[in-house]
Amino acid sequence: QVQVVEAGGGLVQAGDSLRLSCAASGRTFSNYAVGWFRQAPGKGREFVATISASGGTSDYADSVKGRFTISKNYAGNTVYLQMNSLKPEDSAVYYCAADWTDSRRRYYSTRDYDYDYWGRGTQVSVSS
Repeated sequence: QVQVVEAGGGLVQAGDSLRLSCAASGRTFSNYAVGWFRQAPGKGREFVATISASGGTSDYADSVKGRFTISKNYAGNTVYLQMNSLKPEDSAVYYCAADWTDSRRRYYSTRDYDYDYWGRGTQVSVSS
């Protein structure tokens, strides 16, 4: 099984950018879709972005489309979430998660319950 570790969170101002990373250990993400989810205080966990095992397909929440970009490195062991034009409402703990997709390398899910392996999260705080 794969373990995932997030990094890159921090405190920024509205309009700034951050890049989160999700590193795999134990295995690579070659047969895993990888998703980013976030949870703000007092709110439920929500989908942010996902990328398939092949890296060729991806999806985004409407609230981040055009501002966030998910990508995977060539080695297949790190997934990035580039976040531009950050807003205060983007403040949350961001979680990376991996979903074993076996040979379905273009498959991804936007549902958190489809993901089996979760990191501990990284805090993103955006001040106005």
